[in-house]
Amino acid sequence: MSVTDEKPMLKAFDTDTAARALQLARETLQIEADAISALHARLATDDSVGKAVALLLNCKGRVVVSGIGKSGHIARKIAATLASTGTPALFVHPAEAAHGDLGMVTADDAFIAISYSGESAELMAILPVVKRMGGTLISITGKPGSSLAQLADVHLDVAVDKEACPLNLAPTASTTVTLALGDALAVALLDLRGFKEEDFARSHPGGALGRRLLTHVRDVMRSGDAVPAVGPDTRLPDALLEITQKGMGMTAIVDADNRPIGVFTDGDLRRMIEKVQDFGKVVIRDVMHANPHSITPDKLAVDAVAIMEQFRINQMLVVDADGKLAGALHIHDLTRAKVI
Repeated sequence: MSVTDEKPMLKAFDTDTAARALQLARETLQIEADAISALHARLATDDSVGKAVALLLNCKGRVVVSGIGKSGHIARKIAATLASTGTPALFVHPAEAAHGDLGMVTADDAFIAISYSGESAELMAILPVVKRMGGTLISITGKPGSSLAQLADVHLDVAVDKEACPLNLAPTASTTVTLALGDALAVALLDLRGFKEEDFARSHPGGALGRRLLTHVRDVMRSGDAVPAVGPDTRLPDALLEITQKGMGMTAIVDADNRPIGVFTDGDLRRMIEKVQDFGKVVIRDVMHANPHSITPDKLAVDAVAIMEQFRINQMLVVDADGKLAGALHIHDLTRAKVI
């Protein structure tokens, strides 16, 4: 076997090793939790977050977040959280900014620069330009006396006593605190902007919440010839044929103006079997459920789900503004649309 073919031997993961791993994992979580708790206590006498929120809330442009290395990863996440909660934001890589991407930044923007040391050369190379533009600068560092902190309009202190890394080198507790502070800024802005579930759904149309809050009854209902409907004088066998052909497990009973006056379902048929001797003589108006539950096409599909669950029904009629039959919904239609 050649040298290049050799593989390092794996360390046996025995009971002692597993115990050590668990201990380190718990210590890491405790150190990071303590760091967040320390920041929480520090903010009780520090008005810098309030000042930063005010600047961001009054920003006429966008919030530009920047950092490099691990701080860059945190900056990306903060920008994404801000953008998805009602504050237009983007991430700009400081090195790329120095080679043209700074053109994305305008005087109306607020710039959040993240560097634990407060001395990142890549950031310090572009921030004087941002300041000359007239943009607002918010710094997040662990060193209040750093060059970045001194340059900023508002400085947010994320200093930690120690990193969770046993060598006290890898950014761990400090990045956790920075991320938590970014979430705090986003949540404060979300509340002050009056951001609602519907607003969140508009920026997350592909997610479960987006489907729930953006899908209307008209988007999932069956319409036209797909809707089972018969007149009140229809004989039961003909009504059953309509139910079978349309495959919804029910039929609407409509008057001469196409307004629903009742509904008849598969379940109703099963309950009739022991009571009725001659189905051919039964007229649908005599066995239908009058005043059926209905909904309008402009309602959210989740509203239809709520009604179905409340009354324990699997189908629902859809009526227009004039009360005329416009469509029908089956619980399976809502499931396929991933509303439920």
